Amino acid sequence: MSRRPSRLAVFDCDGTLVDGQADVCDTMEQAFVAAGFAAPDRNETRRLVGLSLPVAIAQLAPDANEAVQTGLVENYKTMFRARRTAGTLDEPLYDGIPELLTGLHDAGWLLAVATGKSTRGLNACLETHGINHLFTSLQTADGHPSKPHPAMLEAALLEAGVPAENAVMIGDTSFDMTMAANAGVRAIGVEWGYHTPDELRDAGAANVARDMAHLEALL
Repeated sequence: MSRRPSRLAVFDCDGTLVDGQADVCDTMEQAFVAAGFAAPDRNETRRLVGLSLPVAIAQLAPDANEAVQTGLVENYKTMFRARRTAGTLDEPLYDGIPELLTGLHDAGWLLAVATGKSTRGLNACLETHGINHLFTSLQTADGHPSKPHPAMLEAALLEAGVPAENAVMIGDTSFDMTMAANAGVRAIGVEWGYHTPDELRDAGAANVARDMAHLEALL
């Protein structure tokens, strides 16, 4: 009997696995105010979740020079790390995610994450929820260009040993959908994140999941 080819499901983190928008928005406001800037609009910050931090900062402070933007990035990192150290960070898993991931893993899927988080931040998040052991590959902003560049997704495919046609990218933003298109991978959007279903479809989503049961059916 021939062995079934491996399948890879790559998940975004914020807005797909966990809902961390409150801490992201709060920390971004603190980082800007500490540097003497007005706090950015929360909805604008929320819509940039998923991009690498320097890219998001550059969009929130387009008139600031590179040195100032770098300072804002460091402010954010320091303040976000302080939240995690103090135990005040709140990044809850969306309802049904543990069951979905465990079910896919038990069914033989390989799982990965491609996220704009740092490696330290992603590891801490997954370990807090006790799901880090489920993933074959973890790709973060530390080692790759920001989404929608396909580098993170290509690295996950390589590490898992799965061809693009046997993989799927699951995410909540147009950045995830475009990254998937750039890597030649099927994209599934989710409605519970930070961009609208229409934006996800316009960016290349083959389908948009209404809820966890729908996502499982699409997979």
